[in-house]
Amino acid sequence: MSPTSETAQGGRRLVIVESPAKAKTIKGYLGPGYVVEASVGHIRDLPNGAAEVPEKYTGEVRRLGVDVEHDFQPVYVVNADKKAQVKKLKDLLKESDELFLATDEDREGEAIAWHLQEVLKPKIPVHRMVFHEITKDAIRAAVANPRDLNKKLVDAQETRRILDRLYGYEVSPVLWKKVMPRLSAGRVQSVATRLVVERERERIAFRSAEYWDLTGTFATGRAGDPSDPSSLSARLSSVDGKRIAQGRDFDSLGQLKPGSANTLHLDEANARALAAALENTAFSVRSVESKPYRRSPYAPFRTTTMQQEASRKLGFGAKATMQVAQKLYENGFITYMRTDSTTLSDTAVSAARSQVTQLYGSDYLPDKPRTYAGKVKNAQEAHEAIRPSGDRFRTPAETGLTGDQFKLYELIWKRTVASQMKDAVGNSVTVKIGGTSADGRDAEFSASGKTITFHGFLKAYVEGADDPNAELDDRERRLPQVAEGDALSAEEITADGHATKPPARYTEASLVKELEEREIGRPSTYASIIGTILDRGYVFKKGTALVPSFLSFAVVNLLEKHFGRLVDYSFTASMEDDLDRIARGEAQAVPWLKRFYFGEGEGAGAGGAADAGNGDGDHLGGLKELVTDLGAIDAREVSSFPVGNDIVLRVGRYGPYIERGERDSENHQRADIPEDLAPDELSVEYAEELLAKPSGDFELGTDPVSGHQIIAKDGRYGPYVTEVLPEGTPKTGKNAVKPRTASLFKSMSLDTVTLDDALKLMSLPRVVGTDAEGVEITAQNGRYGPYLKKGTDSRSLESEDQIFGITLEEALEIYSKPKQRGRAAAKPPLKELGEDPVSGKPVVVKDGRFGPYVTDGETNATLRSADSVEDITPERGFELLAEKRAKGPAKKKTAKKAPAKKATVKKTTTAKKTAAKKTTTAKKATTAKKTAAAKKAAPAE
Repeated sequence: MSPTSETAQGGRRLVIVESPAKAKTIKGYLGPGYVVEASVGHIRDLPNGAAEVPEKYTGEVRRLGVDVEHDFQPVYVVNADKKAQVKKLKDLLKESDELFLATDEDREGEAIAWHLQEVLKPKIPVHRMVFHEITKDAIRAAVANPRDLNKKLVDAQETRRILDRLYGYEVSPVLWKKVMPRLSAGRVQSVATRLVVERERERIAFRSAEYWDLTGTFATGRAGDPSDPSSLSARLSSVDGKRIAQGRDFDSLGQLKPGSANTLHLDEANARALAAALENTAFSVRSVESKPYRRSPYAPFRTTTMQQEASRKLGFGAKATMQVAQKLYENGFITYMRTDSTTLSDTAVSAARSQVTQLYGSDYLPDKPRTYAGKVKNAQEAHEAIRPSGDRFRTPAETGLTGDQFKLYELIWKRTVASQMKDAVGNSVTVKIGGTSADGRDAEFSASGKTITFHGFLKAYVEGADDPNAELDDRERRLPQVAEGDALSAEEITADGHATKPPARYTEASLVKELEEREIGRPSTYASIIGTILDRGYVFKKGTALVPSFLSFAVVNLLEKHFGRLVDYSFTASMEDDLDRIARGEAQAVPWLKRFYFGEGEGAGAGGAADAGNGDGDHLGGLKELVTDLGAIDAREVSSFPVGNDIVLRVGRYGPYIERGERDSENHQRADIPEDLAPDELSVEYAEELLAKPSGDFELGTDPVSGHQIIAKDGRYGPYVTEVLPEGTPKTGKNAVKPRTASLFKSMSLDTVTLDDALKLMSLPRVVGTDAEGVEITAQNGRYGPYLKKGTDSRSLESEDQIFGITLEEALEIYSKPKQRGRAAAKPPLKELGEDPVSGKPVVVKDGRFGPYVTDGETNATLRSADSVEDITPERGFELLAEKRAKGPAKKKTAKKAPAKKATVKKTTTAKKTAAKKTTTAKKATTAKKTAAAKKAAPAE
């Protein structure tokens, strides 16, 4: 059926997609006779808390949102912010003759389509419409060739959702009780956190080893040219047949690895002595080994490889990459961006090969199209690799894209075109140079070179590397054209010292790669997983490195000791296999969930959930039994880590700190840890330094006027000075006397503040003078900085020093100018993000009182902890504003009404009724308290 044939018959088709942007693009391709509307993501899901659960559900069902006693039936509720959209969809459905569910073709999209069908309950024909790119031809072909809903995919997604809910809602409360309130656990989130923590443990345990070698510059004696250099640089490789030790020969404790008997470890003295002994040595070429070099193109992008390359080359986080890719997909520039497949359609191969010929010439085009085998287990091969859309690829210049969308499109376009080009070929050469030192030792140097005779696909694209020191594929190193026996002279021989380095921290790109290699989670979820562990404070960023917080050490410590299998890498990967088997119809969801949760049935106690603990006698059942008996978990123990010298790091409810000695003992010492301190930087020396810092009160002297002692203290809101009132001074009642107190200026510190400073601070506010009408002007310091005050009119000052230095004339000049909105002149935007797709107004990033935020002039949204001004994309900014709009305006607190006057005698009957109601209300209040207790902070899943 053609996409417009029903129009002539007066029919009308409703097409539902996920996003408004996609709806707008598709509407343009379908034309009249079609109504294209967005569901705006999921319209229905498990409840976020007990308050969202219908009244008919009680007990565990109310807490979990899943009826574990009745085949794990989920309780689905329409999201509060989607009720208006559901009503709109139902109204449109009443006026339609056919319904097309056009959500993404993956488990998530299939589940959204099923939920739409369940909620809307259409009485007209329903079709599942799928496509992998948003082009005119693809959309029209999808309308003409719909399919049925894939219930296996829906079941697999539902099982995954229930599993994650049970994991999150059962394990997270354990963290609340034993570590800190409002924490969360998650099936993949917790394992990802463990990976980052384990890498930091390796760094903490690491001990550097020092090793030396020699570098020689050897000359051929000929005049050189670009194709035949006159000299080469070579590194010492062996002495008297023993290989010189390099970094790879040492273990993490700084010792030579076993099996290094034929390895020579040079220290500085021996290296310098050998260099001196080789100064007048005659060197010659001992061997020249040449091998052919060949490098094949990289496969087209799938989700994870795109995230890794965007991180390496563009500096995008995984989340930002997916946000930009989503926009490119919705606007018809690329194919679907959540895919495990490296397969290209015949259309895409033809388009890529055509551009190779046009842009690089037929010499770069292989005789046959290239195909790539999928490397991902259980890849959804129905999808293509990520590529430019259409049967002819638009070059980046032809797209009209700008900013981040242009950069990512260009990356995808280059990778796709390069995948259909010829191999790069050339030669690799290794030259061995030897000579005998003055003290009779035989020294051999080695140099390697590479020349590329035909660049092939490297003309279009070179893959980046996680290691900044790694040599990229297109890098050439030309050596002189020498032959065995050629004499060489040593122009310079230097001794070089090196130190082994701890294993590099994960970046977003390398963590994505690690998760995929371990087959943990699904590649399409990695961006959200990394976003979650950043938002939860388990991990923070230093540059591009992911650094675990001390809090994450406590969480991982608890999970490893008491829920070992739940964070075991192979166990988590096997769960993923089981979920994929359910998706293929090879396993049933309910029996599998029973084994996982209750430890029942076949497989219990033999590699199933029954072994989820560490076999310490308390953990013999499934997940439910694991989280029921928490007596074996010592909260203080799981949050304590030895530093050395009897110093212990503890993760408390209000943050990490170090202490030595027992609390309340005479020798007890305690100090807080800086929030941004990386765990591997907490050395014994630094801990001693923190403990040695003075704590408590700093006595500054006596106020010559009042005679009171003045002290400086470090308080909850920062350092401050105050006076000590004499004993017996009333602290409460009518005659209570409050001590004078003042916060230190930002330029001051407890170590340097003086008595004069303190007296000046406590003398504030300072009277600057009076205006022409006799109104007093004062200068003072406030919560938001220094300011002037005249009556009710306040004006900000630029610096704290002005409080004591500003003159009356300067103050009057400030007041002579119109008052600026807010406390200061509007600051210029930190970044411009373009027009918001909803409001159509320009969106900018600004610096506010509580940190940077995005605004379109109407709606403000604070940046999250994982966002940064430098890295935030327009799409992320629009997303934050959309989330804020969806929440609606903040609810205003209304003052409680005064209690009504007592009823008159005539109201006796009403009063009795009221008393009866009170009894009922009391019962409800009891229930409400229980509900509130169960509600708490809903854990992330």
